[in-house]
Formats: sequence, structure tokens, C-alpha cells
Amino acid sequence: MAVSGASFGLVAIIFFLILQMAQAQSPAPAPAPTSDGTSVDQGIAYMLMLLALVLTYIIH
Repeated sequence: MAVSGASFGLVAIIFFLILQMAQAQSPAPAPAPTSDGTSVDQGIAYMLMLLALVLTYIIH
């Protein structure tokens, strides 16, 4: 049984598409969020300044 040129071309295209999908790369995962603690330190500093302001207001 002979394979016609059109069906051979279709098989070649399908094979090419399958190979391309097999080589497709998935996107890299997002990096994990990192925190160096500066926002926590800044929050603590603001709270201490607010406490100092309130104590100064109460004392005077």
C-alpha cells in the first residue's frame, strides 16, 4: 500500500508539531518573596516615635 504525497505531508506536519510541543519550555516559577526586615524595623520605629509623642503630650 503506497502512501500518497498529501497524506505523507500531513503526517510530517503532525510529527513536526508534536516535536515542537515536546521541546516547549514551561515558564520559570516566580521567585519566592524575600524580606530583609526593613519594613518591620521601620514599623517598629514609627510605633516608638508615636509612643514618645503621646508620652510627651501626657507629661506636659
